[in-house]
Amino acid sequence: MHTIPHLVKMCNFPFRQRLLAIDTAPLSGDKVNRPGVGTLEQVREYCSQLLSSGAVDRVVDINYDPDYRRQVYQKHLGNGSIRPTHNYKGYPILGTIFSLEEPTGDYLLHFDSDMMLYQQSDYSWIEAGIEVFKNHPEVMAVRPLSGPPTEDKKFYQGKKKYTKDPDGFYKFKFFSSRAYLIDRKRFDSLLPLPVLWRSYRNQWLNPLPSQMKTILNCYTGKGKLASWEVMVSQRIENNAYVRATMDSPQAWTIHPNTRSPKFIAALPEIIQAIESGQYPSTQAGYYDLKLNDWLNYLSA
Repeated sequence: MHTIPHLVKMCNFPFRQRLLAIDTAPLSGDKVNRPGVGTLEQVREYCSQLLSSGAVDRVVDINYDPDYRRQVYQKHLGNGSIRPTHNYKGYPILGTIFSLEEPTGDYLLHFDSDMMLYQQSDYSWIEAGIEVFKNHPEVMAVRPLSGPPTEDKKFYQGKKKYTKDPDGFYKFKFFSSRAYLIDRKRFDSLLPLPVLWRSYRNQWLNPLPSQMKTILNCYTGKGKLASWEVMVSQRIENNAYVRATMDSPQAWTIHPNTRSPKFIAALPEIIQAIESGQYPSTQAGYYDLKLNDWLNYLSA
């Protein structure tokens, strides 16, 4: 109820449609133990409020019909008989594909519903990203700066390698599913993605080729899918495409990596600060939220 209106407000873009997809499947993976998840009935009530308030234009349930799953898995994964709908962590693989297939338009913007965004009022990172697509055929996806800017323009991305393009963006061969703008036709040219599986408890199965693991899943249901973003990343690594992160300090994102009661209580103030372009100095350059630093910053 806080992040979705915040994201729409900050983007400030005339979208053809603002679509909110609900995952109605039982929780799985690490999502099961998240505190304060609530019930599906509560989720529906809040989504109804977001719809009636005008924050979103449409609310839809992810389509779990077996025929639909076979159809889109055939297109996106090259095999319609794959069974899992979520990855090993409980992230919706089928739901991600659904969110790519359901909307219309040449471009598609996705945000995970926990993301937070700052954008300067006279700037549009989406318009800037579309220009990147038009001028750089090697760019498959665009996102705003990950983490608030630093004074010395340092960019902390862990061990992920990147290069700087003079047109104002960083080039990565690694994809992130948390926030992305895609040219839909260009993305479709990546398909089908390589199907990747997590390690098995039965160690002797792990050396099997991915195709054999896929066949095993289709016949027995054994195996858990790896992350969708890793599948996209592997496809990017094996061709000329890159993912672009804009270097402009006029728009940036923060990802909360905690769901603690302290975070939930502070969330409205955190969003208010982000919308004003304010943040703890120690958060600069980092995309994961540093909760303790924020709590100290807000109480100062």
